Amino acid sequence: MTILNNIILMISFSMISFGQSSIEKYKSQIKELIIKSFDEIWSELNSKNIDKYYTKDFLLLENGVVWNIDSITNYLDNAILKKTIPIRVNSIEFIEIKIFKGMAWIAYRNQAVFSIENKIITKSHWLESTNAILTQSGWKLEILHSTVTKKE
Repeated sequence: MTILNNIILMISFSMISFGQSSIEKYKSQIKELIIKSFDEIWSELNSKNIDKYYTKDFLLLENGVVWNIDSITNYLDNAILKKTIPIRVNSIEFIEIKIFKGMAWIAYRNQAVFSIENKIITKSHWLESTNAILTQSGWKLEILHSTVTKKE
């Protein structure tokens, strides 16, 4: 009986540690998803990367404005046509990531520094939350809520 109890106990601990390691793996993937989405969509002004990071019904709620895939694509495609395009460098500080059954809720601070010819022209700060879902092709952002915050 003691051997059977020990085996059950070992299996239980193994399953718990496996679950924790997969949660940490997911958290790492989600952080990478958010960082790369800002770099490859918003910094590069590249609408072709939207499908890579956002679900087809993705919504961005930013300061009372609702953006969908079409409005984001339109904005990016027009922004890339400007004569002088600032360089955008993002910095993200994660506050919390919660994962449950193939869904994730993430809160973070986002800062973007915009510069032209190595001169900073502005800095923007946001407090953001987003939901991500685990799809067949990996994690994708489903909705993002963004509030502009005061400069620090």
